[in-house]
Amino acid sequence: MAQPDRLEKDPNKGFVALLGWSLAAVEALDKFDRRYVVVAPEWAEAYCTEHDIPYLPWNFERLNDRSLEIAETLQDKGVDVAIPLYEETVEWAGAINSVLLGNPRLFGQAMLLRDKSLMKRRAQLGGIRVGIFEEAHDREDVIRFLKRVNQTLLKLDGDPNDPIHVKAFDKAGCLGHRVIRTPDEVDSIPDEEFPALMESHLDGWEFAVEAWIHNGKIKFLNISEYVTLGYSVFVPATPELEKYREQITVQIEKLIKTFDIEFGFIHPEYFVTSDGEMYFGEVAYRPPGFKVFELLERAYGFNAYQGLALAFDPKTTEEEIDAFFPKEVVDATGVAGCFGVYPRRRVVSQLQIPEETSGHDYYETNDLSAPVEETVTKRTAFGTHWGLLYFFGEDTYVMRDLLKHQEELDFYV
Repeated sequence: MAQPDRLEKDPNKGFVALLGWSLAAVEALDKFDRRYVVVAPEWAEAYCTEHDIPYLPWNFERLNDRSLEIAETLQDKGVDVAIPLYEETVEWAGAINSVLLGNPRLFGQAMLLRDKSLMKRRAQLGGIRVGIFEEAHDREDVIRFLKRVNQTLLKLDGDPNDPIHVKAFDKAGCLGHRVIRTPDEVDSIPDEEFPALMESHLDGWEFAVEAWIHNGKIKFLNISEYVTLGYSVFVPATPELEKYREQITVQIEKLIKTFDIEFGFIHPEYFVTSDGEMYFGEVAYRPPGFKVFELLERAYGFNAYQGLALAFDPKTTEEEIDAFFPKEVVDATGVAGCFGVYPRRRVVSQLQIPEETSGHDYYETNDLSAPVEETVTKRTAFGTHWGLLYFFGEDTYVMRDLLKHQEELDFYV
């Protein structure tokens, strides 16, 4: 549907605050009927002024005694709800929404959704399956946990260890995520990464879910299939993963109940083990990384950021949100995937897209840029990709194999 650049705002619908800077979210709300204001650090001010974007400066450092100030400022402006766009703004949204919506529990809920250790405990209390986990305060704790996990698995001397995962308490996705197999690898963890969360390794199929929630009910549930964690994802998933949809929906409903989620959006990750058991990994209360919102728009045609505004806005009606979302899987016009490129060589001088990638029917575009430096810094933990390749086609299996194949190619030479 062709829309004007800026859609007329409906004063009877909610007024939302976007916490954090996302050009994609701003463009989406510009073309939507909700009033909005961007709450972002001072560096966004010049851009917002130039492009006539409603803006409030705020630096999202640690929550402090000024937290109430931003909530009251937004309340005075008539804002109904705050939407977190990044992991670092989740607790701010909780603090602000507890004031805007007059519900102090929302702040406690946000803290649970930020601290991976508390989150796992709450999930366990709700009867959700999780692996073994513990907090680590220093390297000794990590070595002890590695030994204990492998003792539990009845490993004998000389057997290779089962790996454990060490993750930052409150960072998004792959940031600060390490896989540890031997005590020697523990030495590579810098002091500033403690305290951290340690988990046993779950052998299984890892996938993510994106669920929009209104009045405690799921309005749209997408299953994102990872080809290789930290590298590639596509939507909708293959029929093999989609066959778990009913089971996954039950798990998400359990999550909604356990964490008292009435509205908004969640992005949990799960594992399916070889015997079909489902284990909870973690849940985020903000949009996923790896441009999954953009992939959803490519596959289904709806704007996921506008869906976010609908799911958060207390003035959204049931009819409005039901009319907005398509039917999962059947309404997709194709499969959209992306691959995160990381240089495979230590020294690079130029960007070069391989012919077999750019010449493939499914290849659409990329956001890679030429290397700034010739020496590639060593990848720590999962590292950060240098940019994404985007693909779109009809077949989930062709997409899966194509994304897997990209891992063997050099894009920086």
